[in-house]
Amino acid sequence: MVIQVGNEFEAIPLIKPGIAMEYTLSTLIKRLTIKDKPQIGYIMGHGEPEFAAIEQVLDELSILYDVKPVYLLSEPDLEKYKCLMLIGPTGTISPTQLGSLDNYLEKGGSLMIAMERVRGMLNDGIGVTVNTGLEKWLEDKGLYVEDSFIVDKKCGTVTVQQQGFFSFPQQINFPFLPVISQFTNHSITDGIETLILQFASPIKYVGDTLMNYQPLAYTSKISGKLKAPISFNIGRNWRAQDFLYPDLVVAAALSGPMGGEEDAKICLIGDGNFIVNGFGANKIPIQKDNINLFANAIDWLSDDSGLMSLRTKGVLSRPLKEISDGKVFMIKYFNFLIPVVLLIAYGVIRFKRRSNRRSKRMRPGFIK
Repeated sequence: MVIQVGNEFEAIPLIKPGIAMEYTLSTLIKRLTIKDKPQIGYIMGHGEPEFAAIEQVLDELSILYDVKPVYLLSEPDLEKYKCLMLIGPTGTISPTQLGSLDNYLEKGGSLMIAMERVRGMLNDGIGVTVNTGLEKWLEDKGLYVEDSFIVDKKCGTVTVQQQGFFSFPQQINFPFLPVISQFTNHSITDGIETLILQFASPIKYVGDTLMNYQPLAYTSKISGKLKAPISFNIGRNWRAQDFLYPDLVVAAALSGPMGGEEDAKICLIGDGNFIVNGFGANKIPIQKDNINLFANAIDWLSDDSGLMSLRTKGVLSRPLKEISDGKVFMIKYFNFLIPVVLLIAYGVIRFKRRSNRRSKRMRPGFIK
């Protein structure tokens, strides 16, 4: 299929079964017809991923926006940006730079933050706290990100080499990769079904009621948190007491006046790597809903509902519902014992019937 506007055209080389056709057509039409794209600023200079490392999300944002790198110390005018993005900073952000963000929010700006509060270094077997100055700045706004690792029984897996007579790869559940499927009703989470995070931290609101705070996504009912620093043990035997903190908030939205008269907006994710593809041989595809959530958040922050309702159409994920160990135990033995009990009951009933028939035949006068 080819869509042409004037001398420019976009092609869909293959229409696959199940493709989100409405969204695909809408994005191509917008790409051809939009003239002056709003500018989105990507804050850099504090260890954030390079443009090439977030290629997947940039491809999605490029449909509606023009994403530009921003260096806070040298950028004279932040107001020209509809929204600013701050993804996974690991270096110190100076008070002067944070002051620039304060000025931007005072004038009704919008800020998207993917927070790297803790860092997992699997090669070294440790997890540490990340301090950039952003955590205290956010706390003053009412958003407290704990320096803890979220662990969730509903999680992704890692591949390890099983040693023995033969060496072979084995998939092992790794609770530090929580799979998120609980969402509140918000335009950012519209149609989102599953997020996969890595080394995420929980979020708490410590501000006043004058601001509009709304949690967006939660961990499962069987989740917990471990205070950094920690040591990783891939083969750890996880127990029920490791998951004592259900429904931890991993994403939240905050809106209201932040030092000025106009309403500002902040969207915060407690994981700085959830949209990072990486480079070269380490490059990985990102879960589609991770990209959709981030793009929806940018649309909400930029007051552009554009493709939000269409973006998540056709995205299908049907993860199994997580259940407790006690329920697993009950179901397992119920399935095992019920057929045995039914067989024994059938045998007893049949034995009784045959015994009654034999006794009846032994009575005098049964055979005339």
